[in-house]
Amino acid sequence: MLTLTKNDITLQQAAADKTTAIKAIAKQLTEKGLVAEKYVEGMLNREQQNSTFLGNGIAIPHGTTDTRELVNKTGVAVHHFPQGVNWGDGNVVYVAIGIAAKSDEHLGILKQLTKVLSADGVEEKLKQAKSEADIIALLNGEVQFEADFDASLIQLLFPASDMIQMSAVAGGLLRNSGNAENKFVAELVTKEPTHLGNGLWLVSTDKGVKRSGMSIVTTANGCEFNGLAVKGLIAIASCNASHKSFLSIISKMVFEQKQDQLLSANSEQLLAMFATSSEEIVAEVSADNTAVFTIKNAHGLHARPGAMLVSEAKKYESKITVLNLNGDGKSANAKSLMKVIALGVKHGHELQFTADGVDAKEALVGIGAAIESGLGEG
Repeated sequence: MLTLTKNDITLQQAAADKTTAIKAIAKQLTEKGLVAEKYVEGMLNREQQNSTFLGNGIAIPHGTTDTRELVNKTGVAVHHFPQGVNWGDGNVVYVAIGIAAKSDEHLGILKQLTKVLSADGVEEKLKQAKSEADIIALLNGEVQFEADFDASLIQLLFPASDMIQMSAVAGGLLRNSGNAENKFVAELVTKEPTHLGNGLWLVSTDKGVKRSGMSIVTTANGCEFNGLAVKGLIAIASCNASHKSFLSIISKMVFEQKQDQLLSANSEQLLAMFATSSEEIVAEVSADNTAVFTIKNAHGLHARPGAMLVSEAKKYESKITVLNLNGDGKSANAKSLMKVIALGVKHGHELQFTADGVDAKEALVGIGAAIESGLGEG
């Protein structure tokens, strides 16, 4: 994991254009002893091949594979441009993260950074940052914009005999993930949950919470609470407003009477359901609208092939999510470059795509063809 220090951050910078900005960042990488002087040529060549703009006011200028031998040590130089820099095609950059990487280790850096930068609201916070500490806190994820929910927070078919056991398991998942303390679990097992219909229940509290998050537990044999069936329990730990998108999705699901869809879903399908925004309809996952493809690119999905994949996905009207079957079990919007790169996809990883819309089948065929052709590197 990359550890940022104040020496990595340069505040209140200004540049007439992206070439000037990249040269300034390359100069700092050189002065820090991370790269040789000619590394700047690789950074500029990379920019000519494909823009390193990721969206949300963020760019990640870095060298080409041909200039890796000019890297002495992996590291970054983060430049803050509060007035913005024109990065081409109408894109404005407020934070540019110059990366020096000797091998595929840059994918880990990208994954760490883009997971934070892909959240809504980060761009404005970075633009208005007043200190190095502000930027470090944002990039290190110390400021939470999205509630936590991943495969470690799902327990399917637990052999519970009553609601207390369900609450204890749901609370334990959030405690074990670092979202909450023992006080949270104790509060959860004594609090009466809300019935959402069809055997699905919801319980939440802010007691003993360190980070907002959600866990889901389903039963193996079913039980009852207050005379009503218990098939599944959603537990929410809340210490800020980041969990509200989950509540919106749950509300929409209940309104549309799709509780059974959640209760019968596997882990990957649950993650896909809650990876969408609150305005999106929760799509049913079936063999007809999913496909799995293997990434052949030698260096995985770094900026260039990642951009090609996102460009292909954007050709279609359908909502498309992607899950790295070799990753942490969290789905992402296939039309967001930052979120795709955050999946940390390496050579040989399998990606599962789910499409929902009028051109879903065409989208999966097109994406498969693009991956087969090498995403611009074939």
